[in-house]
Amino acid sequence: MTRPSSTEPAPPSPSPPPGCPAHAASGAVPLSGPGFQTEPQAVYRGMRRDHGPVVPVELPGGFPAWLVIGYRELHQVTSDGELFPRDVGLWNQWPHIPDDWPLLPMVGRPLPSIYFSAGEEHRRHARMVGPALEGADPFEIRRHCEELADRLIDDVCSRGTADLVSDFCEPLPVLVLARLVGFPDDEGADIAQVLRDLADGGPGAQSAHLRFGEHMARLVAAKRAVPGDDVTSRMLAFPEVFTDEEYMLDLMAITAAGHLTTADWISNSLRLMLTEDEFADSMARGRRSIGEAMNEVLWEDTPTQILSGRWAVRDTQLGGQRIKAGDMLLLGLGAANTDPLIRQSMSGSGAPAQGGNGAHLAFSHGEYRCPFAAQEIAETIARTGIEVLLDRLPDLQLGVAVQDLVRRPSAFLRGTTSLPVRFTPVRTTGDF
Repeated sequence: MTRPSSTEPAPPSPSPPPGCPAHAASGAVPLSGPGFQTEPQAVYRGMRRDHGPVVPVELPGGFPAWLVIGYRELHQVTSDGELFPRDVGLWNQWPHIPDDWPLLPMVGRPLPSIYFSAGEEHRRHARMVGPALEGADPFEIRRHCEELADRLIDDVCSRGTADLVSDFCEPLPVLVLARLVGFPDDEGADIAQVLRDLADGGPGAQSAHLRFGEHMARLVAAKRAVPGDDVTSRMLAFPEVFTDEEYMLDLMAITAAGHLTTADWISNSLRLMLTEDEFADSMARGRRSIGEAMNEVLWEDTPTQILSGRWAVRDTQLGGQRIKAGDMLLLGLGAANTDPLIRQSMSGSGAPAQGGNGAHLAFSHGEYRCPFAAQEIAETIARTGIEVLLDRLPDLQLGVAVQDLVRRPSAFLRGTTSLPVRFTPVRTTGDF
């Protein structure tokens, strides 16, 4: 579950920030525009043609960065924590960043959390968070998924129509995650709305971030008073000393990382099944599986397209570009997955990855790669949700033309804003 990130494009600044290498290089690519919604791979091909595996880009507001789209270069950056640490405090653009910059919740400031710390401090947080996630019973997670998926389907199953994104794909992961970290069910919907506002990256992102923190602060206090069998209680029981702020920030990172990315994994997999005739026919004949659809999405349509980020400790070279100390490097996970060099070496033909090949970068790579326990939780939520949905509504059909489906307006996330379907109305689980 790589950390979700998204933005609504902000108006460009009247002049670029001083001293930014991406603007000095010719043809810096704005990380906005309809191309990222409609044909991101075409955008990435143009980037490769014009700039190679490391691309000068411009963030909303005119701020410079480098987008790493080469598979091997991305491996290099994420494997070298000394040269390219995830230390946001190194960024050479901080003097120019306004407090209301919409990407600030995504990029972050130096904070005592698993995601916004570096070096030994990051490893200290990882020692606590990893076992807390591993302590979740996979059978219990599946039971939660089945129960909550049935509940969501019950709300729409008698209508014969639904929007799978808003009615199922988005609420399911956050409802499951809310239970896993220790929230009562009645808070799950509120947290889902907070995370949606946060991920949209618009004017409400800052206030959503504050509301998110308030939810987590209340949860930490409640679980300190009455521990339970949940992630928060296991974190609080960890023998090393952490502050309430650290617990709160780590819980925010866990929940945010798992919500929209998993929701988009579900919706992108369902979209593939509903819109690709060849894939749907192959599934119907038993030649393809739900798992294969999910894996293909991680290669071809990964929910997290671009992830922030790493910062250069010193001047260096990468992919033929001169990187200066303090420059931001964005991880182009979606682009690197389709790097023709790595495709050629894996398949010999450059054909799309198939079957169970797990060498994709959908969960990032290196020290900050999504923890294995978190990957397993995300896969259980996505696979179980799809299985329950297809079992309950076996004749799902797309309710609009394929060309009318709209992607989220973001270069960072690859999801569908709406997935209208129709089906034969069925009884609720309470009617059986």
